[in-house]
Amino acid sequence: MSDNRKYYYLKLKENYFDDDSIVLLESMQDGVLYSNILLKLYLKSLKHGGRLQLDEDIPYTAQMIATITRQQIGTVERALQIFLKLGLVEVLDSGTFYMSNIELLIGQSSTEAERKRAARLQNKSLSAPRTNGGHLSDIRPPEIEIELEKEIEIEIKREIEKGHPAYGRYQNVFLTDGELADLQASFPTVWGQYIEKLSEYMASTGKRYQSHAATIRRWAGEDAKKAAPPSRNRDYSVKEDETV
Repeated sequence: MSDNRKYYYLKLKENYFDDDSIVLLESMQDGVLYSNILLKLYLKSLKHGGRLQLDEDIPYTAQMIATITRQQIGTVERALQIFLKLGLVEVLDSGTFYMSNIELLIGQSSTEAERKRAARLQNKSLSAPRTNGGHLSDIRPPEIEIELEKEIEIEIKREIEKGHPAYGRYQNVFLTDGELADLQASFPTVWGQYIEKLSEYMASTGKRYQSHAATIRRWAGEDAKKAAPPSRNRDYSVKEDETV
């Protein structure tokens, strides 16, 4: 079945280290070390929306932060004081440390989307078509790519909610039990290959189909016609002056 767990990632712009607060931080004694601690804290806070917490009830203390960042407690305490002065960290009323700029850095996705994205990137790196001196990305800018991924995720979720089992390497081929049994009966030796072919094709191109079972059946039928030997229509008619 499809893995719909969410995971989070840090989005850093190319000028992240040119920000005034980061430049000031790294200019201090042990500043590069503090910068490293800051990045680790951003990562640790992602799944809690910027709050530094072990779980929903236990906030991180300076000692706990020293442990998870593998730094000395004194170094962490100095770093936290500097982060507070630079506005990089706040202390909430509950006493929990909060990473101030996390809204600008947090990203969220799913393992399903990541599989599709990886497949697309691999496909493009192997054979990226060019158009008038440009790349495929000129035709489909990143914004459209992201919207397409969102639409695909919604479609996958909708199919799962319908109770349709997911098949294929990227868990994006949906077949009812009856459709699967029909394909197995019609194409007993290759049905699995066509499921994988469709799964990889949709993941790498973002293309969608109304019926996955019908698409597999059409592909298999077309391949069977191509593989069939050409028919030879022999002429058995008798020409004049010939005997049978």
